[in-house]
Amino acid sequence: MYDICTIGHITLDKVVTTQSVNFMPGGTSFYFSKAIQKFDVDYRLITAVAAAELPIVEQLQKEGIEITTLPSEHTVFFENIYSQNQDHREQNVLYKADPFTKEVALLPNIDAQIYHLGPLLSDDISVELLKALAQKGMVSLDIQGFLRFVKNQKVHYTDWVDKDEALAHVSILKANEYEMEVITGQKEIRAGALYLAEMGVKEVIITLGSKGSVIYTEGNFYEIPAFKPKQVVDATGCGDTYMAGYLLKKIKGGNPQEAGEFGAAMATIKIQSSGPFSGDLQQVENILNSTLHEKIFPWEELASSISQS
Repeated sequence: MYDICTIGHITLDKVVTTQSVNFMPGGTSFYFSKAIQKFDVDYRLITAVAAAELPIVEQLQKEGIEITTLPSEHTVFFENIYSQNQDHREQNVLYKADPFTKEVALLPNIDAQIYHLGPLLSDDISVELLKALAQKGMVSLDIQGFLRFVKNQKVHYTDWVDKDEALAHVSILKANEYEMEVITGQKEIRAGALYLAEMGVKEVIITLGSKGSVIYTEGNFYEIPAFKPKQVVDATGCGDTYMAGYLLKKIKGGNPQEAGEFGAAMATIKIQSSGPFSGDLQQVENILNSTLHEKIFPWEELASSISQS
């Protein structure tokens, strides 16, 4: 029995920032796996790549990550373009990979307490697979991929047509404020979180980039600060790193506030350098215990709406 099993495609990423252009592996499954690998947790990744990208998988296995690799005609190819404001990006997709279907749930040796799903595009992971996994353990979902569709290689966002059927089977859901608005029609964070909870989600996590995040569960809101980084280099994978920290702390018995702050500290370490998270437990604890890193809480309007709930 694994603590956490992630299901999602590894991608080829071209990351363009104001400082550099880099080519690297990416995707929720890659950034999540790299972030969690140095911590004490029983973990497995299920991914799918083309034969040409198998060396990426082999390198992760050399680093100690247990992986089940499924065949795919193509590997997902993303281009992420960031302006000076790293909270926003432009995305293009050149290739798509084969989807994960219900049969994945029947693979041997993938029993886990938490299944973290990282779809990158709307047809990556079938609803049938999500529901099958929910019968085996808790489903954690990064919603972004289910809201994306590709037209002329550009990534566009639209509401998730299967949300009524699927969300009742999701225990933990992460969305940023824009994704929350797309799926709920709500601009105000509290209203969006309540909407998702009413759809059946047990724990709703709304990330707000440099403004922190908010968690809603069991009738309570938790306001999670962002820790101001020493420098902003590359925001790609910060949400995945946050979720790695959140689920890791949750597995260890942490409450939502502790889990959120642990994830936020990991995201701060990640954003300070290009590529995936490369820190360790001591660095995370240093940020959590430091008075040097300014805590940035969600905006006053959000704090007011929480206090009035």
